[in-house]
Amino acid sequence: MQSAGNRDVNAATKGSPAMPSRRPLLQAALAGPALLSAATRAALAQDPKRTIRSVPIGDLRALDPIWTTTYLTRNHAYLVWDTLFALDAENRPLPQMVGGFETSGDGHTWTFQLRPGLAWHDNTPVRAADCVASIRRWGARDGMGRALMAQTEALEAADERTIRLRLKRRVGFVLDALGKIDSNVPFMMPERLARTDPSTAISEVVGSGPFRFLREEWVPGIRVVYERNRAYVPRDEPPSGAAGGKLVKIDRVESLYTPDSATAANGLLTGEFDLLESPAPDLLARLARSRDVVVAPNDPLGYTLFVVINHLHPPFDTVPARRALMSAIRQPDFLAATMGDRNPWRECGAVFGCGPEEGPQFDTLGWARAEAAQAGQALRAAGYDGRPIVVMDPADNATLHPPALVLADTLRRMGANVDLVAMDWSALVQRRASRAPVAQGGWNLFVTNATMTGISNPLLNTFVRNCEDAWFGWPCDRRVPELIARWSEETDAAARARTAKDLERVHVENVTQVPLGQYRSAIAYRRSLRGLLPGPALFYWNIEKA
Repeated sequence: MQSAGNRDVNAATKGSPAMPSRRPLLQAALAGPALLSAATRAALAQDPKRTIRSVPIGDLRALDPIWTTTYLTRNHAYLVWDTLFALDAENRPLPQMVGGFETSGDGHTWTFQLRPGLAWHDNTPVRAADCVASIRRWGARDGMGRALMAQTEALEAADERTIRLRLKRRVGFVLDALGKIDSNVPFMMPERLARTDPSTAISEVVGSGPFRFLREEWVPGIRVVYERNRAYVPRDEPPSGAAGGKLVKIDRVESLYTPDSATAANGLLTGEFDLLESPAPDLLARLARSRDVVVAPNDPLGYTLFVVINHLHPPFDTVPARRALMSAIRQPDFLAATMGDRNPWRECGAVFGCGPEEGPQFDTLGWARAEAAQAGQALRAAGYDGRPIVVMDPADNATLHPPALVLADTLRRMGANVDLVAMDWSALVQRRASRAPVAQGGWNLFVTNATMTGISNPLLNTFVRNCEDAWFGWPCDRRVPELIARWSEETDAAARARTAKDLERVHVENVTQVPLGQYRSAIAYRRSLRGLLPGPALFYWNIEKA
């Protein structure tokens, strides 16, 4: 199984003719200035020492980090927008747009004062009213935001720079919520944008962050360009994680979509690119052998892989069918195919992750186990009638493409009829929102990943929300929201831990999703770059190019 998975990884680096390419742009550049647009000529004229050319994790199509949880959009948003609070390298929430704050003795009232001199990219001042509207929109989409809004009695702008939050009762996660580092991040937006219905994506990109989004140079399927926001006033503190001074030391960031992982790796080796945000794991050893390239972990805590299951449509609309699938999953097959044998990974059956001192917890949580043939019999006994099972495969994503192939192979060994649908990651992000039956453009399964930071507790973990708050896949076990409410209201740490473990057992019993294990990811960049800040997202401030 492992060798087959590794063959698929290597095959994936050869690219796919269906994937878009950057080559027409490069060919146009070589053809002469007469054939180039004004924007492209301007881009080529930039000082390369002041420009970072990076390869992102996919093709940016969704611009709104509140509307979608995809990390591609989150990374884009960190360049453009700013936050009231931010987590430092020790995961402590520190003021960012906020200059000072205070809380009442009973913990019911919080008052936040915005830093002076904050301005939007359209040169209008950042107001408390903008932030109030932004918090409300984020609070309608994000799990932690919803929990905070559920405890909110009033949220208002006391004056142009003062935000007042009045709670129904004391809660211990106010700053953790406002400083959330992972999707959905509570980015602040102008009020006119923040008043957009949360279920409708914004298309205008106006932030107050350290970079400006250059819409006129955005070519979907090819590139996204940002320039330094010269009006941005960074904090005085040294940078740490997403917190501290966001001091920009370059003029431009050019994010160049390159779906062929071998092309991306070769471009980094030759100096065409400066940074790969998600290099193919099977190419890391080759990149590390170059004295001009650095391969390093970006997120100290790492990532988790998991199978997302559509609970609405057959065959996985029943618990027995979902447990049949879970019983056939062997995490080492997925992890080895994704990360290889040289990169660190570990098995873990818990939806909130396994700490360093914990084992995989399969038996503790009640995982089903069976050989593929037995699992196939259980699937048929649950009502599977041989219909095609659609597995969405993000063929341009070097991390998620291999486990999609392993998932399809696992189903075939169970005797299932598999329709493996290749697409780029951005197309998958769009299709996963469809609740339609499979025959009408829907889906059954896909594999995705999340940072360990982003899944570590019931309020942070967007991906296992249930019922009215459910993420894609739309699971609904009424025990889940009840246990989440109990966890969020509990003040005793030991009782909280017990409730979290009860929640994990419910998720395994109902098979909300299927965890595939944990791994450490890496980025690769030219040694000429200095000052990269490790974290769950890619941060482009503090980087200088020698």
